[in-house]
Amino acid sequence: MRSVSRWSASIAGVAASFIVGCSFLAAAEPLPGSEAAGTQGAVAAGGAEAVAAGIEILKAGGNAADAAAATILALSVTDSTGFCFGGEVPIIVYDARRKVVEVLAGQGAAPRLATREYFEKKGGIPAKGIEAAAVPAAFDACITLLDRYGTLRLADVAQPALRLLDRAKAQWHPLLAASLRRLIDAESRGGGDRSRGLRLAADYFYRGPLAHEIADWCEQNGGLIRCEDLATHVTRVEEPATVDYRGHEVYKCGAWTQGPYLLATLRLLEGFDLAALGHNRPETIHVVVEAMKLALADRDVFYGDPLFADVPLGALLSRPYAELRRPLIDRSRASLEQRPGDPRAGQALLAERDKRQGLAGPVHDTTTCTTADRWGNVVVATPSGWSGVQAGATGIWLGSRLQSFNTWEGHPNCIVPGKRPRITLTPTLVLKGGKPVLAVSVAGGDGQDQAALQAVLNQIDFGLSPAESMNAVRFGTNHHLGSFRQSPPALGSLSIHENADDATVGALEKLGHAVARSSGPLWAPCVIRIDSAGHFETAGDARAGRHAAAF
Repeated sequence: MRSVSRWSASIAGVAASFIVGCSFLAAAEPLPGSEAAGTQGAVAAGGAEAVAAGIEILKAGGNAADAAAATILALSVTDSTGFCFGGEVPIIVYDARRKVVEVLAGQGAAPRLATREYFEKKGGIPAKGIEAAAVPAAFDACITLLDRYGTLRLADVAQPALRLLDRAKAQWHPLLAASLRRLIDAESRGGGDRSRGLRLAADYFYRGPLAHEIADWCEQNGGLIRCEDLATHVTRVEEPATVDYRGHEVYKCGAWTQGPYLLATLRLLEGFDLAALGHNRPETIHVVVEAMKLALADRDVFYGDPLFADVPLGALLSRPYAELRRPLIDRSRASLEQRPGDPRAGQALLAERDKRQGLAGPVHDTTTCTTADRWGNVVVATPSGWSGVQAGATGIWLGSRLQSFNTWEGHPNCIVPGKRPRITLTPTLVLKGGKPVLAVSVAGGDGQDQAALQAVLNQIDFGLSPAESMNAVRFGTNHHLGSFRQSPPALGSLSIHENADDATVGALEKLGHAVARSSGPLWAPCVIRIDSAGHFETAGDARAGRHAAAF
């Protein structure tokens, strides 16, 4: 991304003028709506004020990484029921200077005390509360994003979030504001060196006073996080998973997320002429849902943290494997069973199928973030964290992500101390000819990649604009093991927005789908589209409280 050399001198004076400029911009600009176009920068996310935070940073000269960090910090206030400061945020970055796509694995691991035996004695991993907290990862992910790709300091990008917190609309807002200012104060001890300052802020949170306060509070209140869990946390920079689809390169995070199953679905769908079938026609919906069912079945059997489990991802995403699996899609009938394959043996179906189920838990939302700048950089992230607890006077809420593990010995996603849970959070980036053309972020648990897949197909196969894509009828299925305490699959299920016409619903029912109309938006997507001239079109689903802005 842009050179950081301009920060090597007079950093304090430059930052002070930047902060003043940001305050002026924030006061002058109206709040974003649900769609926009521009040539200089774009942001799409959840809360309107968080989108405004990202645009503020872009207008003041920051790049996409700076804007994403500001948006994510602000989302911990505006979207606090779906994302908390002590939560998690997987991030995909396109670095225009280096022409590479990289993943920041912003997911915390299970604490050392979070063993399978511990939770089995408890009757399972709880759906909420202090025991379900993974090591908080979002803050270090933001610091890594700024240090590796950004140009600004924490002090700069945190200003919009601090303004939101200073309104004190919730009891914890002043407490979190105080903690954030302590982190900024730690950064200021870097002596004008931006990277050093960012490291000192991270050290203060993970290895300094805040780490001890969080760990002590957890120990005193029945939590499992300890100082050593925080001290050893690191944001891994990883290679993305990717496949090519009809002349586009589609990128996802690795198998510690559900993201690769979207890629596996595309592998199956490239054998069908979706454009000829037509957008949202019954035959199209049927084929897409049946392909998702097959890819989701493999997700449930094989996915887990690849640092701990042998995930045959290369085979799962290969064309030969897709060609073995594609004939399982019956064009005339919906499948009513889960059918994982056997990529290791090169077989279309797995002989021994694991049919274990968990205690089940509610589906949780998260929030969304995408940013792009005039230099060609793009960031797409999926911040999350919910149903946790406030870590005392720090004002930092911890999430409950450990519930995405299971306790099934031998399963790739069985809980192990130091291991990342296989999460639903799943940003999407699409390139064509080596340049970004689409960034997609979705909130909505297991439905995230179902909505993201439709956004990708709407772009590549059907040529819809971002606004048309976000406002289109969406559909999906619960024909999979739930990612929250392993809810049992609803075999043959097909949810579709209530605006779907009766003829389409009737045709899908004749194909054997158990169709349910949804009055809700079916997940919460937002997108940024970038054309060959570098112009931005951005949109979010207004039905789901998504916002977008560009200039």
